[in-house]
Amino acid sequence: MVRGLYTSGWSMLADTKKMDVISNNLANVNTNAYKKDTVVFESFPALLAWRINDTRSALNPSGNIGDMELSHDVGEVFTYYTQGQAVKTDNPLNLAIQNSNSAFFTIGTIDANGDMNQYYTRDGDFSLDAGKRLVTRDGRLVLGENGPIMLTGEKISVQPDGTVIQDGQTVDRLLIKEFTDTKTLRKFGDNLIQTTGDTQEQAFSGTVAQGFLEQSNVNIVKEMVDMISVMRAYEANQKMLQAQDGTLDKVVNEVGAVK
Repeated sequence: MVRGLYTSGWSMLADTKKMDVISNNLANVNTNAYKKDTVVFESFPALLAWRINDTRSALNPSGNIGDMELSHDVGEVFTYYTQGQAVKTDNPLNLAIQNSNSAFFTIGTIDANGDMNQYYTRDGDFSLDAGKRLVTRDGRLVLGENGPIMLTGEKISVQPDGTVIQDGQTVDRLLIKEFTDTKTLRKFGDNLIQTTGDTQEQAFSGTVAQGFLEQSNVNIVKEMVDMISVMRAYEANQKMLQAQDGTLDKVVNEVGAVK
């Protein structure tokens, strides 16, 4: 009976974590190039249960009761890096990566020690700062193969391979990184991605579209359906927990009572 309380309670915790992920997806449905997350459940490993300090039974002197499983838990939060829909904006500083799900623009951030740290994003909503440097919406530097990209000219064009041309002269080429396995990537925050020790690079196989922005890959209808399913599962576990608690209350307070 107590095992049932743990099972229902832990399932409610797992459902709460999944609801948090779904809510975050819905909150970012209009975020450029946001990549949706999903929760992957896994079952608890079977645990061997035994009677503590009780080996007096002639039939089972070991005290072992048997294997016990306690519901499921969140195994991982998996990110789908599938490409979102490209929307035309006609802004020459809006860029979108197409024909590749594992390629990213390289973004540079300067830490407190003055070192340049690299992160990655699919959000190509770029602009120029006061110093005529190409930056993200949050003011982070967009990196080219030669460092931060400076644009002081009037006519700016970006070729499909990422080459940046200004007034007919090649300025730089966008530093676009493509990775062999997106499962090794981790979300950093602020729509940025960071690599891990297992991340490996490969040659860029996609194209860059100027005047376009990639939308999020969140399907709002599917997320709403998933949210309803999680709510129903949570309510079912809640009712089971209440029923078991009521039964336990009767066992403690009424069974064996002298009348």
